[in-house]
Amino acid sequence: MRRLRSVFLAAATAAALAGGQAAAQGRPLRLIVPYPPGPGVDLIARTVSTQLSQTLRQQIVVDNRPGAGSVIGVDLAAKSPPDGNTLLFVNVAYAINAAMMTKLPYDPLRDLAPVTVVATQPHILVVNPAVPVKTVRDLIALAKSKPGEVTYASAGNGTGPQLVAEMFSNAVGVRMNHIPYKGANPALTDVVGGHAQIMFATLVSALPHVQSGRLRAVAVTSAKRARHVPDVPTMIESGLPNFEAVGWYMVLVPARTPAPIMARMQAAVAEALTQPSVRERLTGDGAEVVASKPEEAKRFLETEVRRWGGVVKAAGLKSE
Repeated sequence: MRRLRSVFLAAATAAALAGGQAAAQGRPLRLIVPYPPGPGVDLIARTVSTQLSQTLRQQIVVDNRPGAGSVIGVDLAAKSPPDGNTLLFVNVAYAINAAMMTKLPYDPLRDLAPVTVVATQPHILVVNPAVPVKTVRDLIALAKSKPGEVTYASAGNGTGPQLVAEMFSNAVGVRMNHIPYKGANPALTDVVGGHAQIMFATLVSALPHVQSGRLRAVAVTSAKRARHVPDVPTMIESGLPNFEAVGWYMVLVPARTPAPIMARMQAAVAEALTQPSVRERLTGDGAEVVASKPEEAKRFLETEVRRWGGVVKAAGLKSE
């Protein structure tokens, strides 16, 4: 019986691989991006897919499926056949949605399988130069002396900048006043203008303001210092042990995609990430290339879902 089962599994895997090879010779792969075309996730996804297509010697079609905070595109991928013909490219919002949205049409940990973490990107705590804050300890002291009066900007409710700020508030026991905007650029513009005092911004969006002196950089949220701002300490170095919160990009496939196909895809993505055009795009955005194995990516995603779930619960946040 065991031998019969082993033969059956081997045959099933061989069939799946044969299907993948047939697909490589026939219809193109589909890379679902649950965001509209343009800057951000889509631009990174297209940069990776262009090189991935050359690595696999197979056409890849980027399929933008925006809507419902990325839920529509993710759900489409989750319900696609697990035959290796559909890939999904997401960012940290994938894990945040798992915490913020109570009625997702898919299970983020069961219905999709991580292939690889493409790259991670730190947030950076920036303040208006008029604010008397030069260190994390300064900010804690200010927020504790004026409960609820320190204002922080974000790119919108449920976005990474808001969640990182709430994570900070929970960690140090302070209350701050959230001012949500429709995107990172207007949020940073108002911090520059003094309409909001601080922001945990993405490094790439804040860097021009830091370099021009319009904003003061206080700390980065990665475990190690960021190469673009090597003089800026981490939150850990600033006195908050274990404080790490990064943005990230990840490739997933429908659950039950055979392991050999996932391994092939991971190897191809990893190879694509070694190419100068891809690395330059990612590092130019302040990101660090990762290219993790599927099992590592799975553990990373589980940690991220738990992390943001804890922040959302502690802050009492809900999706609108």
